[in-house]
Amino acid sequence: MNMLAQFNEAMAYIERNLNQEIDSNQISRIAGCSEYHFRRLFSFLAGMPLGEYIRRRKLSIAGELLQAEQVKVIDLAYQLGYESPEAFSKAFQAMHGVTPSQAKKENIELNFMPPMTFQLTVRGGIEMNYRIVDKREFYIVGFKKRITVQYKGVNAQMDSIIQKLTPEVITELKSLCDTEPKGMLSISANFSERLNEESELDQYIGVATTKGDVEGYDIQPVEASTWAVFKVVGSFPEAIQETWARIYSEWLPASGYELTGGPEMLWNETPDTSKPDYKSEIWIPVSKSNR
Repeated sequence: MNMLAQFNEAMAYIERNLNQEIDSNQISRIAGCSEYHFRRLFSFLAGMPLGEYIRRRKLSIAGELLQAEQVKVIDLAYQLGYESPEAFSKAFQAMHGVTPSQAKKENIELNFMPPMTFQLTVRGGIEMNYRIVDKREFYIVGFKKRITVQYKGVNAQMDSIIQKLTPEVITELKSLCDTEPKGMLSISANFSERLNEESELDQYIGVATTKGDVEGYDIQPVEASTWAVFKVVGSFPEAIQETWARIYSEWLPASGYELTGGPEMLWNETPDTSKPDYKSEIWIPVSKSNR
């Protein structure tokens, strides 16, 4: 079975089990990859976390059941995995704009999230410039903030970290950097996703170093890993965003590699992003897939 078929079978499993507990390990087995890889690939391609998609599908079905059948709100809440009728009602109203009780009335409009499937889109044969690098363990040293995932636009949650980057701090951080990728980095780590909460990750601005005993900064150990490194040249940030899209939609499905769950790093050549041939590198930790 190829990757596309496996991923669609995983989506079909989710669809068959919306009215009961969904086993994350079973999703991984069907998809033929790690749960982390499946969730991250889905999140990027769908523009929402897998947990959010499942929540919306459950609430879509809830709306249909409330309008078509004589079902009690309390029974439906527990059937769909909510801890209480109050939690279910809050989520239902957030999606549909009406309460579950109001949804039972005639001529009430509800929102609907249709089932998703993966499809192969054939694009022009544009080459991707990448290399595979094996690195020993190292540390990320800098400033960290736990933020909610934002799939579009500029994330203002990082403003408080950026304000800490005085010229003196940048000079000190760069002096600690003694391993690739050299220079200041933007790092995303420790991604987490839960069904009824927003997805979060740790966002760092810092440097890569072999020194793990630095005081005054946040430190993230990084295990020895294989890295796929993508060279990006073009207008900022459009070229970076386009490369990320191609990594997830083209390179990962065809490469024989999958994401490991480690930090993802972005290196930019200078703070001045106005150059039309601005250079960046995207570093993602990968391992050989079992597919």
